[in-house]
Amino acid sequence: MKPVPQITQLTRPYWDGAAAGELRVQRCAKCSGRSLYARPWCPFCWAPELTWEKVSGRGDVIACTIVTQAPYESYARDGRYAIAIIKLEEGPQMMANIVNCPLEKVKVGMKVGVVFEKRGDITVPQFAPL
Repeated sequence: MKPVPQITQLTRPYWDGAAAGELRVQRCAKCSGRSLYARPWCPFCWAPELTWEKVSGRGDVIACTIVTQAPYESYARDGRYAIAIIKLEEGPQMMANIVNCPLEKVKVGMKVGVVFEKRGDITVPQFAPL
């Protein structure tokens, strides 16, 4: 089985959202800044008043690469695959696989939307072309 993240009290709303088919980011009640990854304070103004909100799940590829050597044995059967940094329409950036797309078509500037992959008891956000 592919590695899965450990769910903590801080990250649970993110993973619960993914299980429900929602991509969620944190939003600061003080400055309205949106951020990913989960943290206990706002990275913009340091306020501790963060809530989770559902976002569109749409974004643009701002960097990408094709992985040719499996990082773990559990990835070996995937062969080559694409991984990218996605800038979400709402601002935050995240890293995820690009799926349902020929590898030669993955490129910077590509419009993508979130899809979800079930891995055991957890659901992982991935992205596919729009």
